[in-house]
Amino acid sequence: MNSQIKKGILDLCVLALLEKGDSYGYDLAGSLARKVEVADGTVYPILRKLASEGVVSTYLQESQNGPPRKYYHLTDAGRKKLNIEREEWLKFCGEVNEILGRETGGKADE
Repeated sequence: MNSQIKKGILDLCVLALLEKGDSYGYDLAGSLARKVEVADGTVYPILRKLASEGVVSTYLQESQNGPPRKYYHLTDAGRKKLNIEREEWLKFCGEVNEILGRETGGKADE
């Protein structure tokens, strides 16, 4: 997939993963990589940006396997951003699918 398309949607993907529960960077990166091909280290700049925007907050939690881990938590502002951008993305996908001659499910119109 075109890297510019992915770059534009990865913030939304990270927010959606955090909606499922708090997580630390390495775990988020793994969850994302299982679904979308991303380069190593892609998630950390996104997390820093989202934290600076106030849509995620961080806290340290002790780890049994080493130093404390920095966990990321979706804030109320993050939930609002996620809901707005999710709706925008779904609308955009539907419009693009219409242009491409595809139904929402990805099957060609007959």
